[in-house]
Amino acid sequence: MQNAARGSAGKRGSGPVQSLDRGLDLLERLAAAPGGLSLTELGRAAGLAPSTAHRLLRSLATRRFARQDPETGRWTVGVTAFAVGSAFTAGRDWLSTARAAMRDLVERAGETANLAVADGPEAVYLSQVECDQPMRAFARPGSRVPLHCSAVGKALVAARPAAERRRWAAGGGFARITAKTLTDPPAVAADLEGTRRRGFAVDDEEHAVGLRCVAAPVFDAEGRAVAALSLSGPAARISDARLETLGRLVQEAAAAVTTEIGGVPPTA
Repeated sequence: MQNAARGSAGKRGSGPVQSLDRGLDLLERLAAAPGGLSLTELGRAAGLAPSTAHRLLRSLATRRFARQDPETGRWTVGVTAFAVGSAFTAGRDWLSTARAAMRDLVERAGETANLAVADGPEAVYLSQVECDQPMRAFARPGSRVPLHCSAVGKALVAARPAAERRRWAAGGGFARITAKTLTDPPAVAADLEGTRRRGFAVDDEEHAVGLRCVAAPVFDAEGRAVAALSLSGPAARISDARLETLGRLVQEAAAAVTTEIGGVPPTA
């Protein structure tokens, strides 16, 4: 769905606005391809003629939002894109506190810790601290997961006001990712209420087969969930009893971060 939406981006608007939209579409595609993309690949993916794609890429390169490898000819994001992206995290004083909590979680739990924020129907990972286990979960910063079947997503939605989370669950349209993914609106709503009562969210192989995760929200001074902390690892290593233990650890860590940044949990 996300790729299809991006693919139609180049067809909206006209003139400078259309060019900006197309250029941002190319930049998003480059950001999602660590190894870079050729001009042909970019043009085909964005539905643009090679000449149009090249013109837009040259404009991005002038401002160093994109760069072309002189040997391979492949395009990647440039240093300005990194600087602009870093500005998102620079103004959020809770990030350094959250990262410290993540490192502590990894030491205490022996599993990988993650930090994510909500963005539309998805959660975006901002940071990860890996454990030293040979088998471990991996979520590249910038990668996305659906809210309805990820622990971080569930934690963020469950923290919303009652009317908002009920409306969200009733909206449906939840894609089935694995055999365990909850897609029925009443089941999704019940899971959110269970998350609130429990104090942490659980992803029991709902987003990826063989992976279990737990997550809890971090709140700001107005009681809004600004992020979610999580622990993730292979199901073979995380039994039901250990899942509960990890859930309490991540709940305590998120609460500590909330307190340290002057945040308060919502009252309802």
